[in-house]
Amino acid sequence: MALINPYLQFDGNAEEAFNFYKSVFGGEFATVIRYKDMSSPENPVVENEANKIMHIALPIGKNILMASDFLDKMKMGQKMENGNRYSISISAESREEADKLFNGLSSGGKIEMPIADSPWGSYFGMFADKYGIQWLVDYDPKYKGKL
Repeated sequence: MALINPYLQFDGNAEEAFNFYKSVFGGEFATVIRYKDMSSPENPVVENEANKIMHIALPIGKNILMASDFLDKMKMGQKMENGNRYSISISAESREEADKLFNGLSSGGKIEMPIADSPWGSYFGMFADKYGIQWLVDYDPKYKGKL
């Protein structure tokens, strides 16, 4: 079966965000490429953007969370804000894992729904992390993380 690997885009703080995610999920980065690593005479990168992340990947189980930073020339008037409405859903394998992930990832963020037993039978919570990324954490004893 195909895997779904979320790809996030940041306004210059991808590395900071991914160090935070690594502190919660554990593991090591599979890839870290900066824009300066891909700079060439045909495609130069301005000095103040050279250390921004072109691609970063953090394996989480069989999945990979990936991201990059926007360069100023790539924004084309797009205003990056913490009010995005895309979400990452995590299916935990236990209540303890759900609590660990919820508490770790929501640190410094804004909790929208505290993690608790839900009316539909799962243990569920949602929040925006301190980088504005929306997360849904769920543990359903019927599936035990195998949705």
